[in-house]
Amino acid sequence: MKKITYLLLGHLSLALGIIGAFLPVLPTTPFLLLAAFFYSKSSVRLHMWMLEHKYLGPPLKDWQQSGVIGIKAKWLATVMILLVIGWRFPKLNIDLWIKILASSVLLAVLVFIWSRPGKAK
Repeated sequence: MKKITYLLLGHLSLALGIIGAFLPVLPTTPFLLLAAFFYSKSSVRLHMWMLEHKYLGPPLKDWQQSGVIGIKAKWLATVMILLVIGWRFPKLNIDLWIKILASSVLLAVLVFIWSRPGKAK
């Protein structure tokens, strides 16, 4: 039962990660990292597929081996997050405190991203 739960969570995380590649509000990387984690607990075949994937594999291996977030990924995340905060949030019809809270979380994510090494040592 535990393996099935991990497998389903892996599929869900992978789907959200792929969707996040096309939607600027939904993050890609955390969901792909979650998918790799869940697949490592449930399916060696799917975990290896992710690690050997042409596009997904290299950043996942970098993260898994040394906690590296590539410089391109850092800049892409920065641009996307700043677009969401500066362009999208002002147009949303929600309370100011929600915008401030969401902006604070996104800025904290940027601090984390930029605190990680940009290349393996």
